[in-house]
Amino acid sequence: MFKLIHKDKTTKARLGKLTTAHGEINTPVFMPVGTQGTVKSISTQELKDIGAEIILGNAYHLYLRPGLEIIEKAGGLHKFMGWDRPILTDSGGYQIFSLATLRKLSDDGAEFSSHIDGSRHFITPEKAIDIQRTLGSDIMMILDECVHYPAARDYVEQSLALTTRWALRAKKHLDKIRAARDDRQLLFGIVQGSTYLDLRKKAVEDLLKIGFDGYAIGGVSVGEPENLIHEIAAYTAALLPEDKARYTMGIGMPTDIVEAIGNGIDMFDCVVPTRNGRNGQAFTWDGDIQLRNADRKEDFRPIDETCECFACRNHTRGYIRHLFNTEELLGLRLVSLHNLHFYVKLIRLSREAIRQDRFDAFKKEFLKKYNTKEK
Repeated sequence: MFKLIHKDKTTKARLGKLTTAHGEINTPVFMPVGTQGTVKSISTQELKDIGAEIILGNAYHLYLRPGLEIIEKAGGLHKFMGWDRPILTDSGGYQIFSLATLRKLSDDGAEFSSHIDGSRHFITPEKAIDIQRTLGSDIMMILDECVHYPAARDYVEQSLALTTRWALRAKKHLDKIRAARDDRQLLFGIVQGSTYLDLRKKAVEDLLKIGFDGYAIGGVSVGEPENLIHEIAAYTAALLPEDKARYTMGIGMPTDIVEAIGNGIDMFDCVVPTRNGRNGQAFTWDGDIQLRNADRKEDFRPIDETCECFACRNHTRGYIRHLFNTEELLGLRLVSLHNLHFYVKLIRLSREAIRQDRFDAFKKEFLKKYNTKEK
């Protein structure tokens, strides 16, 4: 469960500790995304070495491949992938959004065509819980619908009502399981409502009546402008209870994370560090840089001279550019590893600033330096 430890005196930023079956998580925290039981190209030991406390897996993808039977025989997702720290699993709600042409929604649940082989699958709110219980994740997410931006108000109202009904069914299903046995898996509700603040407020009120172990802000960073992302996240976070963890789903640029921490949000996940890293984009304290560019050819500096990660200690920008130019896999691994190290360090320094009641100064200093592009 979540314990609030300290609130920054200059912003709404806060320190907390979330206790799970596989250990405690210090918040704020960034969760590397391991959709298919792996953070792409990065080993679990490397994740531990950079200080990752929790990773994210996707129940929908793991349900399709390798399948629940194999993971159950392996002893659960932790043992299957060789990770003994906490795991959060997304229920598949985002796939309702991203695979819109392959799915059909009803009050009962979501029908999918597998993006792998076209086979049909039907996931109910209850089945989403059962899938995640088989995986053995520490934090489970409810099945929800994430709508596109922009979306008409009448559609958002209908979608939100559906998500709320699904949330109630998921919670009732888990309550029955918890009544029958000792259960330590946590369940988070997801606040939807698109860009309509009154619908966000209604979503929070309805979810609080149901009661969850934590609350996520969903349906942001799905195409809306940056200022709107921050407005929605800040508004929604202020409505959520202080004694529960607050998780904003999919917000992942460093500047967005720092803004969100200042608005009282505790948990983050995004594919940006690894996806962008595989394309040669590296994040540094002076802003992001593209290592594939020709002007890196004779650049014999590390990715970031202030960074102590393996890539920066041992290799240069010119060498990494050469790896990308020759399509050597080491290049994408090194940049992905560096980016994850950067994100974890950004969170760690944010926590230190909150502890010292100087997060506002830290945020301003970071944003000023980060947004000054390298000459």
